[in-house]
Amino acid sequence: MESVEAVVIGAGVIGLAVARDLALSGRETLVLEAANAYGTETSARNSEVIHAGIYYPRNSLKARLCVSGKERLYAYCAERGINHKRLGKLIVAGANQLDDLAAIRTKAEVNGVNNLKWLQQDEVLALEPHLDCSAALFSPSTGIIDSHGLMLSLLADLENAGGLLSLNSPVEGGEIDTQGIVLHVGGAESMTLRSKILINCAGLAARSVALSIDGLPQKHIPPAFIAKGNYFSLSGKAPFTHLIYPVPEPGGLGVHLTLDLGGQARFGPDVEWIDTPNYEVDPARGDKFYTAIRRYWPNLPDQGLLPDYVGLRPKISGPGDPAADFAILGPETLGIDGLVSLHGIESPGLTSCLAIAEEVLSRLNIRETPMA
Repeated sequence: MESVEAVVIGAGVIGLAVARDLALSGRETLVLEAANAYGTETSARNSEVIHAGIYYPRNSLKARLCVSGKERLYAYCAERGINHKRLGKLIVAGANQLDDLAAIRTKAEVNGVNNLKWLQQDEVLALEPHLDCSAALFSPSTGIIDSHGLMLSLLADLENAGGLLSLNSPVEGGEIDTQGIVLHVGGAESMTLRSKILINCAGLAARSVALSIDGLPQKHIPPAFIAKGNYFSLSGKAPFTHLIYPVPEPGGLGVHLTLDLGGQARFGPDVEWIDTPNYEVDPARGDKFYTAIRRYWPNLPDQGLLPDYVGLRPKISGPGDPAADFAILGPETLGIDGLVSLHGIESPGLTSCLAIAEEVLSRLNIRETPMA
């Protein structure tokens, strides 16, 4: 049986950020990834937005880790030369949504986001002449990022600190024993590992991984749901320079307009609850996209949308239920020294990745400040 001090399951942006901090704190760290590359699921299929921390409930992990995480992420991108832009975003409201817009601003201020600016219709049109709305909130700290560049940098930091990434290494089960946590790893070169620290960052598979470890109390493992988000791209050049978001809808932030680093516009995600992963965009869902987008951009051309890609959000609350917070379950909850299991790490997980890593280490009482 092989031994390693710390094992992280999952090489998405969260797993890589956590593993980076463990390695930089001096722990021998191994990342196990079931796929043949890092960051192939949720981390590779999202809007690549750096969120401000506006929408989340007071004192929630999402609020706290997003607000602190965005500043750390901007600083990290600037230091490491990771491509990003602070484009700013407009949250637009119709005449019957002004109270909702005001409530969003209040919630943001409670979360420590104090730089939102209320714009009247003429001020919005001065920024974005093609929009149709009665008012908007402008968020100057919202931006976009090259998520692949971010993951590549996190991986480089991990490896420079002596950590390793093992691909094609699915965790098939494990157990808690008196000397630590034992994992049975499949793949072409199957192995059994014992570690003192185990972090479950498996994303969509987090629940199944947790359930496969004997001795991990199942009563604490949250349920798992998958929210499929379809994205459509604009066939031509967008007449916008900011991100455009409607007032949020149940299950997500509405069909919003984001721009990639090349200026290409895409719309989404919608919310489609599914039982098993499915990455096919249904072109018929575009009909609802046209309706939603034309509420704030009436001149969206007919046939202007093209099916683009699908993102899958790992959720721990299902259809009709209030959105759940991040679940970061450490020894204080699970009763197992050295074990932290992360569930429901959806948006704003990308924005929060560095702050989430710090939170995980704090649950393990690892207080060393990682090297830059």
